[in-house]
Amino acid sequence: MVDPDEPTPEPNPAPEGSSAEPNGKDADDPWVDMKLARVIVRDQSEQQWIYLSEIEGSRGFPIVIGSPEAREIQRVVTGTSLERPLTHQMAFASIQALDAKLTRVDITDLRNNTFFARLILVDGQGQERHIDARPSDAVCLGLRAGCGIRVAESVLEQVRTDQSGPDAMPTEFPDPAAGMDEDPEPTSDDEPSADDSDPS
Repeated sequence: MVDPDEPTPEPNPAPEGSSAEPNGKDADDPWVDMKLARVIVRDQSEQQWIYLSEIEGSRGFPIVIGSPEAREIQRVVTGTSLERPLTHQMAFASIQALDAKLTRVDITDLRNNTFFARLILVDGQGQERHIDARPSDAVCLGLRAGCGIRVAESVLEQVRTDQSGPDAMPTEFPDPAAGMDEDPEPTSDDEPSADDSDPS
């Protein structure tokens, strides 16, 4: 039983010199602006690829994503619309209906071969909100919003596949089995494909 006269303990302060952000990124770790460079869809495979490249540089890296996310990215890039909204369209419409704006996508961390990302939203009162997300979903929504994509410098240096700099990387993508997944099971989503959309 809690004694009402017992003083509430103060929260433990962060260690001196600590500057960690949510999702593991250090606040001193600079951000790098990225853009979607390629979408690679392989028939008869549930694992697809997107490739992000540095806007003001030559570095870049691939992310393994699921087929539903790859199809959604293709729809945004090609301007294809559907009669009925799928999951990402519904999520983006919900953000707008709540008088919020998606202003940025951040890829913040890489842990256990898995990327972490977050959506940066500004609500109707002008407050910034951070939403944890998978990179593939975040990129889908970010492309619909037309907002920027950033990656932590430390993450980019771990996964880049370019040949710039003294430690040049191979030009070919790594083998999918050894690639960096954005989710340990990127094909486990329940989102239907365009062909599975509700015709009603």
